[in-house]
Amino acid sequence: MEFSVPEAVAVLSRTPGTLRALLEGLPEDWLEANERPDTFSPRDVLGHLIHGEKTDWVPRIKLILSTGEPKTFVAFDRFGFQAAIQGKSTSTVLAELATLRTSNLAYLQGLSLTTAQLSLTGRHPELGMTTLEQLLATWAVHDLNHIGQVVRVMSKRYADTVGPWKAFLRILND
Repeated sequence: MEFSVPEAVAVLSRTPGTLRALLEGLPEDWLEANERPDTFSPRDVLGHLIHGEKTDWVPRIKLILSTGEPKTFVAFDRFGFQAAIQGKSTSTVLAELATLRTSNLAYLQGLSLTTAQLSLTGRHPELGMTTLEQLLATWAVHDLNHIGQVVRVMSKRYADTVGPWKAFLRILND
């Protein structure tokens, strides 16, 4: 499939609303559930996405577009969000994600990227050379991955409670 900035933006713009619909107003037990230690709870996913909005996607876009030669991206701290969301309500965290995402997508759309610009490269500290197009596609898929994670983690809270239906619920068996 051919990459399209407008299609990626269509996915990225829906993430905050999707997560708001899934998470706002839920009891803490739903928001703090995880699959095992060192994995993300639904609340952690919100913090992780906010951290990415601040330190990952747009800074990397700017780095790729600002130089003639590929520069190495600053390493991303997957857990760098923890202190920033501590003590904040879910509504506050959801609102912050929505605000940051709106701003970042306005920046992205304002670039009016060309095919040549999408081919420009940067260097990921672990994965090596990557194009701007790959970075943008990854941003959209990253969101979808974490939405799936939220739904999977929430579903597994009732894995033992569904009884024999578990055999028919693939989300509980992956």
